[in-house]
Amino acid sequence: MTAHDYISSAKRVFALESSAIAALASALDDDYPQAIARILETRGRVIVCGMGKSGIIGKKIAATFASTGTPAFFMHPGEAYHGDLGMVTSDDVFLAISNSGETHEVVQLLPFLRNNHNFVIAMTGNRESTLARAGHCHLDIGVEKEACPLQLAPTASTTATLAMGDALAVTLMEARDFKPEGFARFHPGGSLGRRLLSTVGDEMVRDRLPFVGPDAKAMEIVSEMTRGSLGIAIVRDETGWGLITDGDVRRLIEVHGPHAFEKCARDFMSREPTMVSPATRVQDALALLDQRRITSLLVFEHQQIVGVFKK
Repeated sequence: MTAHDYISSAKRVFALESSAIAALASALDDDYPQAIARILETRGRVIVCGMGKSGIIGKKIAATFASTGTPAFFMHPGEAYHGDLGMVTSDDVFLAISNSGETHEVVQLLPFLRNNHNFVIAMTGNRESTLARAGHCHLDIGVEKEACPLQLAPTASTTATLAMGDALAVTLMEARDFKPEGFARFHPGGSLGRRLLSTVGDEMVRDRLPFVGPDAKAMEIVSEMTRGSLGIAIVRDETGWGLITDGDVRRLIEVHGPHAFEKCARDFMSREPTMVSPATRVQDALALLDQRRITSLLVFEHQQIVGVFKK
């Protein structure tokens, strides 16, 4: 194969899988809103179950549900049959995924689910399959053909399954009016969680702050800035507070050359530096930094500088 053949192969896969996803829209029927309504009204969780590649996609669907306001977890059908069914309550909605609809490990759970009074959403590529007929509603993920040229490896079918899972998650988000703040709650370690949930007090530098007096010479200021590793020096002045940045030092040298180091902090500090309280949300602090085109905020509490917040 040539490089052109490689690109042609990739384009063929993209075209086939795009067509498979597009065809899902025409396959939607009344079972889709029924599935959404039942998930919204349940007092339990959505338990996603699938075997093999369907299970891998199922794990992603469960994770997307859980992070967007729909409590969910993935259950491996083999483990379910050997004890994990004890985690299933009658309030839970069971989302069973099988492209053929005949996967033994999934189908064998149906008697328990029926006995346990679980609402079963069947996600299959075959409306006449055992699983599709046993489910209370059926979501059709059938594809005309796989992208795999041997028609063996799940490719277009797993893409369609993933897309259907995303559609469910997004519809549920919209129905719940799920906000960015909710997403941040479930992602406190991400950048959005940091911006929306954390306060300046959570993230400010509070130790070894670089303080200098108003009479400190430039060399002493540079030494203190180096020690503090924040690129600033905080000036305690009898009239309030001042701030010197490494940019202020560079500009001082550009203007005064060798005489720059004869200057004192009071000669070139910025007066009335921007300050915030520790309770300020990180999102608001970052917006203030961008608005004023600065890189540091002094954190002020009880008439004292208690920290420095930086991007």
